[in-house]
Amino acid sequence: MSLNKVSPLARPARPEPVCLRLSDIAEMVGGKLTNGANPWITGVSGVRDAVEGDLTFLAKKQYRKELPHTAASAVLVDENEDIDIPGIRTNNPALAFMIVLRHFATAMQRNHELGIHPTAAVDHSAQLGHDVSIGANVVIESGVEIGDRSVIMPGTVILQDCKIGADCLLHANVSLYERTEVGDRVIIQSGAVLGSDGFGFVNEGELVHKVPHIGRVVVEDDVEIGANACIDRATTGTTRIGQLTKIDNLVQVAHNVKVGHASILCAQVGISGSAEVGNRVTLAGQVGMVGHVRIGDGSIVGAQSGVSKSIPEKTFWSGSPAQPHKDTLKQQASTARLPELLDELRTLRKRLAQLEAAMEKSD
Repeated sequence: MSLNKVSPLARPARPEPVCLRLSDIAEMVGGKLTNGANPWITGVSGVRDAVEGDLTFLAKKQYRKELPHTAASAVLVDENEDIDIPGIRTNNPALAFMIVLRHFATAMQRNHELGIHPTAAVDHSAQLGHDVSIGANVVIESGVEIGDRSVIMPGTVILQDCKIGADCLLHANVSLYERTEVGDRVIIQSGAVLGSDGFGFVNEGELVHKVPHIGRVVVEDDVEIGANACIDRATTGTTRIGQLTKIDNLVQVAHNVKVGHASILCAQVGISGSAEVGNRVTLAGQVGMVGHVRIGDGSIVGAQSGVSKSIPEKTFWSGSPAQPHKDTLKQQASTARLPELLDELRTLRKRLAQLEAAMEKSD
């Protein structure tokens, strides 16, 4: 990476609005036009909110009734769907729509100023790659490396010896503590904190001693981290987030946690220290994990579950404490019948009392 001392560089020309022929989009997603119509597409939207020029999609049958009323100029549908407006047939309309949406989003995000904003504080030793954008009031300390085409938005703080790869996007007010390492194509939403001290204390009588945390955080390629998520540095060693993993808003990942690749951590998940999450794991909203347990590859943990022991791979667990989902369903079904069962119990007790009374009289 080359040292960039220019401040600020001129803003590049604003890109032209995205405007594609429907046939171009069909080629992009590997689909086929439904008829000869080939309108210009200038935007993307849901079937209810679309306006003229928009491309929409139909992935669920429940929205089929909305299609005759949409103002969209074209629609993405599956290979067996009959439609009256121009469209593209594909075997996965939702995935195709995501590809088109990503194309439009990328075009819209090309408007960041290149170079360093005059109010940014960038240490002379920082190494900035080509076409980097550093926003207003950003702080970049000594030894920091930032890869080509990465964008650091206003108010972000990057402390000593952090490394950020190419094509990353750090939104406003992100904080990276010392020695945090971020791979390529990582997106970090506003307010996220990477590398803060773990929550570790040792008791000595009535005294509580803070455990120093001298490890670091490593985030691998193609990870996305949501707004106000917190990933703590390791006590020693590394807290690691594997490639392609997606972390939702307000997630807490504690010290020395290991998260595998392509896992999904939904909002308000909390993972305690030294726990391990395998590859392709899904933790639904508000799942809580105790420390030093492991969730096996390919497993799913249902919303609001409390994980108190390790979970095997390729299983579905739920409940608090978490257990196999089928067992949780059985317990829930039994719980739903409790009022009925209590009424039966009261009736049986009354009949038993009557029988006992009758037997006493007969004696």
